Amino acid sequence: MGQHPLLVIGVIVVIVWIVAALLASQIAPYEPLAQDVRNRVQPPSLTHPGGTDELGRDVFSRVLYGGRITIPAGILVIIFGSLLGSTVGAIAGFLGGVWDEIIMRVAELFMAFPTIILAMAVTAALGPDIRNAIIALVVVWWPGYARLMRGLVLKIKTNDYVEAAYCVGAPRRYILVRTIVPNCIASVLVMTTLDIGNAILTFAGLSFLGLGPEPTSPEWGRMVAVGIDYFDQWWTWLYPGMAIATLVIAFNFIGDGLRDIFDPRLR
Repeated sequence: MGQHPLLVIGVIVVIVWIVAALLASQIAPYEPLAQDVRNRVQPPSLTHPGGTDELGRDVFSRVLYGGRITIPAGILVIIFGSLLGSTVGAIAGFLGGVWDEIIMRVAELFMAFPTIILAMAVTAALGPDIRNAIIALVVVWWPGYARLMRGLVLKIKTNDYVEAAYCVGAPRRYILVRTIVPNCIASVLVMTTLDIGNAILTFAGLSFLGLGPEPTSPEWGRMVAVGIDYFDQWWTWLYPGMAIATLVIAFNFIGDGLRDIFDPRLR
């Protein structure tokens, strides 16, 4: 870890945000939905460290509570997307033939659309809320993992130890699950770590466009969208924007560090 300072920084930042989100009810000085219109759009002060928004709600408290929405959403997107895509890609690469062609053509069909456009279309079709936004992002994310896992399986299944497993009569399912897939985990892990930041950013983008949680929700992307209408009151959009930026950068640091650790060419 000492040889990868950016990895350490990324881990620390992520841990701080996760702890802050978990302890938001103890740390936040106000309830995230508590309104005080007499003190609307007030700049940061001792009473309101992050200032107040257009309804007098405490921005600092809303940012802390927003971590309970944005961080789990980004992580869930990558967990489900990576599991679905890796499973489909492993099957396609291992079986080959017509199954490989069908699965990869379907994946390429999804990848032909820009990420945010496809996510917007799926969310709009299902209806704007947190669950549907997560489903839409899973639909967007699984093809990348399918292509990655397929390529890894195609490469690994030609190795001598896989051929030896065939020779001793090991079942095909055993060879795939116990011999090939474990050798693909490192590369998939690196990609998932990098993608969590991108998923958080895209989820915030959907919320910014009104396709995420309900408007009153203390979600970071939604807070930025509302803050744009009060651009002169910089605290209304700066703090949630900084929250998104720090988390995305932190996960990128972690992904780069893990890539350096797992790739012997970069050690």
